[in-house]
Amino acid sequence: MRFRDRTDAGRQLADLLTEYGAESPLVLGLPRGGIPVAFEVARKLGAPLDVWVVRKVGAPGQPELGLGAVAEGGALFLDREMMRSLGVSETEVLQTAERETHEVLARIARFRGVHPAPEISGRTVILVDDGVATGGTVRAAIRALRTLRPREIVLAVPVGAVESLESLRPEVDELVCVHPAEFMSSVGEYYDDFRQTSDEEVQAVLARMRRQQGPESAMNAGDAWWV
Repeated sequence: MRFRDRTDAGRQLADLLTEYGAESPLVLGLPRGGIPVAFEVARKLGAPLDVWVVRKVGAPGQPELGLGAVAEGGALFLDREMMRSLGVSETEVLQTAERETHEVLARIARFRGVHPAPEISGRTVILVDDGVATGGTVRAAIRALRTLRPREIVLAVPVGAVESLESLRPEVDELVCVHPAEFMSSVGEYYDDFRQTSDEEVQAVLARMRRQQGPESAMNAGDAWWV
């Protein structure tokens, strides 16, 4: 199964989440690629949309190889099995994690500006990304959210590696995936268009939301910003 782009993926994912519309959920997208997907979910459910910032912790000298992740709220996830297999010390990885924590704070400021973080306590939170490969960044995000005592956490993705999804299932209350993939080398292989989402695109979506969202965060599916 392939998706045309993140918009198509988000619409297909949203169709599986309609039952949550009655719960007045909060939709959180993982930047950057999760935001266009989350937009479509929030649109379908008539729900508020915000961002939840997570950064991968890369291996020393191999930044694309994730050994863990840090998330907004301070949660840190380390893949110690992978660290052992590469002979990487925890001290080295924690140094990288500290740098990524500073980047998390910088991105929060970039995406939210003066706006406060969303209220999580007691709410149904739908956490959205454009896909799950290893699951490290998503796991860190879930653990950070859990400390804020949401009513429930729903992890929702268009595509994910079956093994990673199963490892994440105990961390959430519900898991929704359009296409669980038995064999996955990368999330992008399931998209025709998987071009990188820019910071400016994320900022534009969030700014658009804030212009329309009232102080009570009341939104419905007919709000003009969805047009």
